[in-house]
Amino acid sequence: MNDSVFMRQAIDQARNAWTLGEVPVGAVVVCDGVVIATGFNQPIGTHDPTAHAEIMALRAAAGILGNYRLPGCSLFVTLEPCAMCAGAMMHARLARVVFGAADPKTGACGSVVDLFAQARLNHHAHVTGGVLAEECSLMLKDFFAERRALLQRRGEADVALAPVDTALAMPGAAS
Repeated sequence: MNDSVFMRQAIDQARNAWTLGEVPVGAVVVCDGVVIATGFNQPIGTHDPTAHAEIMALRAAAGILGNYRLPGCSLFVTLEPCAMCAGAMMHARLARVVFGAADPKTGACGSVVDLFAQARLNHHAHVTGGVLAEECSLMLKDFFAERRALLQRRGEADVALAPVDTALAMPGAAS
């Protein structure tokens, strides 16, 4: 299995999120070497704090396979999963989790905590990090730089709380 091929598909999903003004994180679920489901960040547009790329991809895969368990499946995501997403992956019984950029603020696959390494938990997916990390990280940096510039032009100081004008937040800068 070529991890970079699937990570590039996750990057494509992240661009979908960027186009909608969401933080550009994308994910794909792979089973037997075939992408069976995709997802991208949508918490802002859906008003759903659980609408992370990984959750969206897991929901789609479970629906397609008709089972909330996804044994033998791998999830590729452009940013290291948070604790919520890592927990969902454990419940889904994924075989593998592959991520691009590390997340030093909320990463739950080794950056802040490593939930998959907790011996007391009952499922341990194999985790691989750093696949196309530079490209994944650059996309996030470009998104937030663009967002800060936009807000500065508007005269807004709080980047975290100000809404993004999706007409001006285009994915071209990350290409």
